[in-house]
Amino acid sequence: MKEDEYTDIDFSDITTSSHLSRREFLKSLGGGIIVFFTVGDSSLLEAQRRRREYPEDFNAYLRIGQDGRVACFTGKIEMGQGVITSLAQMLADEIDVALESVDMVMGDTSVCPWDRGTFGSLTTRFFGPPLRAAAAEARAVLKELAAEYLQIPSGRLITKDGVIFDKNRREKQVTYAQLAKGKIIERHAKEKPALKTVSEFNIIGKPALRRDALEKVTGKAKYAGDIRLPGMLYARILRPPAHGAKLKNIDTSAVEKMEGVRLVRDGDLIAVLHKNPDEAEDALAKIKAQFDVPEAQVDDENIFEHLLNNAPRGKVADRGGDIASGEKLADAAVEETYLNSYVAHAPIEPHTALAKIEGNKATVWASTQTPFPLKDQITEVLGFASENVRVITGFVGGGFGGKSRSLQAVEAVRLAKLTGKPVQVAWSRAEEFFYDTFRPAAVVKIKSGITNSGKIIFWDYGVYFAGERGSQLFYDVPHHLTATFGARRGASPDPHPFSTGPWRAPANNTNTFARESQIDIMASKADMDPLEFRLRNLKDERMLRVLKAAGGKFGWAPSKAPSGRGFGIACGIDSGSYVAIMAEVEVDKKKGHVQVKRVVCAQDMGLVINPEGAKLQVEGCVTMGLGYALTEEVHFKGGRILDLNFNTYELPRFSWVPKIETVLIKAEDSPAQGGGEPPIICMGGVIANAIYDAVGVRLFQLPMTPERVKEAVASRARSAVLTT
Repeated sequence: MKEDEYTDIDFSDITTSSHLSRREFLKSLGGGIIVFFTVGDSSLLEAQRRRREYPEDFNAYLRIGQDGRVACFTGKIEMGQGVITSLAQMLADEIDVALESVDMVMGDTSVCPWDRGTFGSLTTRFFGPPLRAAAAEARAVLKELAAEYLQIPSGRLITKDGVIFDKNRREKQVTYAQLAKGKIIERHAKEKPALKTVSEFNIIGKPALRRDALEKVTGKAKYAGDIRLPGMLYARILRPPAHGAKLKNIDTSAVEKMEGVRLVRDGDLIAVLHKNPDEAEDALAKIKAQFDVPEAQVDDENIFEHLLNNAPRGKVADRGGDIASGEKLADAAVEETYLNSYVAHAPIEPHTALAKIEGNKATVWASTQTPFPLKDQITEVLGFASENVRVITGFVGGGFGGKSRSLQAVEAVRLAKLTGKPVQVAWSRAEEFFYDTFRPAAVVKIKSGITNSGKIIFWDYGVYFAGERGSQLFYDVPHHLTATFGARRGASPDPHPFSTGPWRAPANNTNTFARESQIDIMASKADMDPLEFRLRNLKDERMLRVLKAAGGKFGWAPSKAPSGRGFGIACGIDSGSYVAIMAEVEVDKKKGHVQVKRVVCAQDMGLVINPEGAKLQVEGCVTMGLGYALTEEVHFKGGRILDLNFNTYELPRFSWVPKIETVLIKAEDSPAQGGGEPPIICMGGVIANAIYDAVGVRLFQLPMTPERVKEAVASRARSAVLTT
């Protein structure tokens, strides 16, 4: 079957009929080989889902159809990161079929193996190995079947492009399709096969264009908001004006007179529904409601003081030597505080879900990064048996960590149960901003010292409310201490005035901005070139390698900052990948505008599954990183969110995008690492350092808005006047 035919089954043939078990689903696709590495059935698969682990027998990962096409089942979802292509490459290479013959079935909790979600650049690192193992074992089973079919010893058989043939007489062959004809075979591989080595790869490591590109540019790609069911209703929900607000009075009399409008009130959930979304919107506007809004205690200006005043005791994340001893050995010390504001995920596609309930069974189409955890939520809300709840995830239009809670799907389920109709909940842009789990505002305090030889001798680092990821020191420092304060989300009491959560490479953007800014300050203190200073203070070979590769590609010439060139450096580690970025910026001192002109990114991510996809992720990270570095900031007063659309919350524009050059370090003998997040961690630091090199001012708060740049330039000018 073609990929879009699976999409049709997922979104129509199955989901508009009664709930099907996985075995029934596979039967509905026609005859074919189902490769079981132990004899299993849907109850076994459901038990493995309940244990919250990947199936040990790998029986849920793939299907070989009688037409020779191979279906890959994965609980991972596609939200723009490209795993719809790279996972297919891994499967195709190990089982020896053409990449074009692999169909991806993703994020469907009824037919896919359990998965905790798509986040943290975990797909390639953690799902890739069992998928490859399943494909390798499937190939071994097929060879055993072919040996019996052809009456040839298995050792003489070779597989290629879905065909098994005698290496001595190529005319003696059988296709996967011929073996699959009308059969379902349950067989254990006689021996556990080894995975292919780098020299045996035909598809892994080769650039491949995105498999979903045509669907997306032609509008054929299906998102949760594109699903339509007979009799479905569109819901609009009454929202408070601020977080923490309580409903005081409500008048729905005008709505109750509107033809075709259904009014639902269930505890805290008050909604109007109609068969047309515009009519539902009009009905919502006619509700008169008064809320008690708590007095604002914090805003986007005093939040950092508030966080420090409410920080719990710290937890040691990394330690070596003795800070007091290091301070005595230092010839110079630097102490600085770094801030970053709340940042929204701002995906193109807002949170959307469609829920249908028939009897004691529920099907939900949702824009979510976590189909299986969402299934658990829905099961709890409805009180249904787990096997009677199905979540289907089509394409997701951006998530970045923000589509993990899936509150809109729970709202849709509650309304579907109350109305007896399929219900779609699609958040407006204002709702998206209001209910987003923002990247937390955070503070980093660093005190560090150097010797006269330019060696870092001590490093005392504390990060407040961002988290530990990326905080551990990889520079060679004998006396160091890293502590985290208030990193655990959901801790009580929570000092944030609204919900916070993971945002692409959570914590690491904050930590890398602070660390790499501090490193540059110390380089200036040591009167050294920023690259030379880093190289002098590193022993990690992988980091040395990416820094040197970036410098070579960029054409870095040593110079002490500020040089007036507008060059910056930042490096870091995320998701197992090492990354170094160099950038060139131009700063308009009068307007405070920063134009990033060129970015070079060198990345060691181990074995690169799809070089083209990796390059696209680098470019996406760099572009998205421009936003949190230069403009993205949530303004608020107490629980009121003041940025509710893109007229005030400014995302990167096409005119901002610099020339981006990517160097992927050849490290094929190392396991594949994450590629969806690492480059973004450096963008705040590299731009801050480049601004300093350009105009001699240091920015200590993200984002580095034009207003903050102008103020820093003016402050430096005032200081110069006072000095003279």
